[in-house]
Amino acid sequence: MSGPGEGKIKLGKADVYLHVKGKSGATVTHVDIELDELNDIMKPGENSYVGAKEGGIFIGLKKEMILRADKIANKKLKKK
Repeated sequence: MSGPGEGKIKLGKADVYLHVKGKSGATVTHVDIELDELNDIMKPGENSYVGAKEGGIFIGLKKEMILRADKIANKKLKKK
């Protein structure tokens, strides 16, 4: 895990859960990352891919998601 660094913009503090099959409507066991700001990048129903890295994971973004993420990044960088 590399932590804060150049080119990294903190979105907020996410709640992360291991959601077990058969509980709270889960049909398969999975990891939930709950942070409202993520829906500004990935809209409900859209899919992407996840990869593992040392100390965590990364979420790969599709072109339209990258455009939204870049717009958010530019706004946050202008505020600084």
